[in-house]
Amino acid sequence: MEIRMLRYFLTIAAEQNISQAARVLHITQPTLSRQLKEFEEKLGTDLFIRENKKMFLTETGMFLKKRAEEILLLNDKTEQEFLNKKQGLLSGHISIGCVEADNSDTLALFLEELIADHPQISFNIVSGTSDDIIEKLDKGLLDVALLLEPVSTEKYDKIVLPRQERWGLLVSNESFLANKNDLTVEELVGIPLLCSARLEVQNMFYSWAEIEEKELNIIGTFNLIFNVFSLVENRVGSALTIEGAISHRKSENVKFLPLVPEIKTNCVLVWKKNTILSPTVHKLIEKFNYAL
Repeated sequence: MEIRMLRYFLTIAAEQNISQAARVLHITQPTLSRQLKEFEEKLGTDLFIRENKKMFLTETGMFLKKRAEEILLLNDKTEQEFLNKKQGLLSGHISIGCVEADNSDTLALFLEELIADHPQISFNIVSGTSDDIIEKLDKGLLDVALLLEPVSTEKYDKIVLPRQERWGLLVSNESFLANKNDLTVEELVGIPLLCSARLEVQNMFYSWAEIEEKELNIIGTFNLIFNVFSLVENRVGSALTIEGAISHRKSENVKFLPLVPEIKTNCVLVWKKNTILSPTVHKLIEKFNYAL
């Protein structure tokens, strides 16, 4: 697939109109129509459905859109790195994955220092679960990532951040648990729970509690804690989470109860082993290594 044709395809998908897309691309409408037809014939499938003078992606088109965005991101990133090398400047773009955690402010601190020293550098932070971020890291869409244990890191070089994250239960202030200061295993059993969808996290709780899966009443799962605040406030369930994920989302309607015995896990900064890193990414990792 030609990079040019992928750009054409994404422009048509964004504009939903071949004439408007042609104007954006500064080419004629017949030329763009012909190129799209040839592209669909080459792939052996329709990428768009035409309805009421608008163009909507087919299921295959939606799949290609995701892949095309990833391909173009890698292409642009590679071109920029070669340009930076040619100019001899410590500049360029860093893509960073980051989980919701108290250690996010550590990342912010080092980025602040990096930008202050090298103002030509720009960055993009992608938030998500460890699983989401790892997928993007493996595809080369991210340079480094801040992940929350438990997580498998065999494929990556890593730096363990010293400040640990404390796990507990987020409950409604109207819950009968709200007058407590912490929560034991026995008190957790039977409570309607909302938990991370990641199996590693669920298994961590089963191991901590020394109970079988069926003994924890997990009624729902989530990827980001932001999505379940209202569920906790309305007493649909109480959410197992880390304190750092909610520390900047203060609410008078919920309360965090640390678990007893205590569960603490680390955050780790990771990057792919045996991969060539740009000087800009090297500099960020250097700052972490020097400080930690």
